Amino acid sequence: MTNLKPPSPATPAPASTDRIELMQTFVRIVEAGSLSAAAAQMGTTQPTVSRRLQNLERSLGLRLLQRSTHAMKLTEDGERCFGRAKELVAGWEAFEADLRGAGDEPAGTLRVVVPHAFGQQQLVGPLAAFLRRHPRVTVEWLLHDRTPDFIAEGIDCAIHVGEVSDPSVVAIRLSEVPRIVVAAPSVLEARVMPSHPNELAGLPWLSLRTFYRNEVSLTHAATGETQRLAFHPRVGTDSLYALRSAAVMGLGVCVASAWLMADDIAQGRLLHLVPQWQASSLPMQLVYPYASFYPAKLRRFVETMRQTVPATMASSAVLAP
Repeated sequence: MTNLKPPSPATPAPASTDRIELMQTFVRIVEAGSLSAAAAQMGTTQPTVSRRLQNLERSLGLRLLQRSTHAMKLTEDGERCFGRAKELVAGWEAFEADLRGAGDEPAGTLRVVVPHAFGQQQLVGPLAAFLRRHPRVTVEWLLHDRTPDFIAEGIDCAIHVGEVSDPSVVAIRLSEVPRIVVAAPSVLEARVMPSHPNELAGLPWLSLRTFYRNEVSLTHAATGETQRLAFHPRVGTDSLYALRSAAVMGLGVCVASAWLMADDIAQGRLLHLVPQWQASSLPMQLVYPYASFYPAKLRRFVETMRQTVPATMASSAVLAP
């Protein structure tokens, strides 16, 4: 049942109450969508979050949220309070940052979403460089092959492979991800090693559904000639690791990130087919929502990624012979 009983305006909040903290909690509750989600994002308990909300409502003499067992929504007063609270919290954080100075050592927890394959291999080195430079920061390194809902999930930033079309976020290009055509030797059987994309048409194919499903376009590195291939994949997946495993097992030809296939090519488990032809490289971008203020931990993370990721990606690139 919805709790509509208004708080008593005559009952003051405890003298020790940190009003800024209460506002921060209220903003997080609304953005997260529930008390339990806000508690998880803030690293505290649901009773603590509920108590802070009650203290804020008591201090203002207003009911800010209507809650039932299945839903939560802002009251009319809550709508007005939420907009002002967001401005207040952002202004206070900017005020603190100005007082400490731009060179203040960042601290706290940074929540970052990264693609599965890159987050387990290529990007761990840049992450380690960031943590060594800033020992007071901890990182939640979350592996997802999608762009998160930054506000609802309490995510500070994400590293995304592919184009970004959302106008509400900042996208900083860190590097490019070269992609090549590979297959296990068994896929060719007694065929001659192909030298042109047309010779791949009769082979079984695999698809990485995140970036291609039933066709790819390959471009010649020297001439710029483009060739389009259409096929019906035997296996389609959204996992780069699963694609690699299927390729090594001889299930078909695929287009994949050059860095991930480098060891398999070196060991002879995979062949680099039509090496003068490549699929277009994919941009790797660091993405975070627009805001009037960015905490030091995010600013320093962006700086470190811009400095370290390009060299990391360049060192792992596979060069066509």
